[in-house]
Amino acid sequence: MENREGLEAATTRIDDPWYDALASGWGEGDGGGPPAVPGPARPPQRRAAADIYLEVQRSAAFQEVRARYRRFVVPAVLAFLAWYLAYVVAATTAPRLMSHPVAGAVNVAMVAGLGQFLTTFALTWAYARHARLYRDRAALDLRWDTQELTRGAAER
Repeated sequence: MENREGLEAATTRIDDPWYDALASGWGEGDGGGPPAVPGPARPPQRRAAADIYLEVQRSAAFQEVRARYRRFVVPAVLAFLAWYLAYVVAATTAPRLMSHPVAGAVNVAMVAGLGQFLTTFALTWAYARHARLYRDRAALDLRWDTQELTRGAAER
């Protein structure tokens, strides 16, 4: 690259020895320049990505995936919150019950507290299993279809 001074200071000239060289396989042998690229005369009509996502969101398959999600999550969250609140209420309103020894120095409060951890792990396992068995395949299919539809919209 060469930068000149004077009147043409703002223009830049490119000195590239390969500038006029054709890429391998382009225009060699026929002397007619680069070959014509096959394709449609005009580009196909493309929809906006927002329209595609709204269409997918309104589809029956998407609604079914969301319904399966809600059918698991809402009862699970309600059950876990009830269990947690029962533990907190029992700890504050029934200290004699919670301090009752179960085995040695372990009391009811400690068992219930450990139960909180165990139910957290059990709920995590149940959620992952439910997602794998009932939602992942359908969600992946939806994602694949959406990616195929939006591929053209993103290239604009």
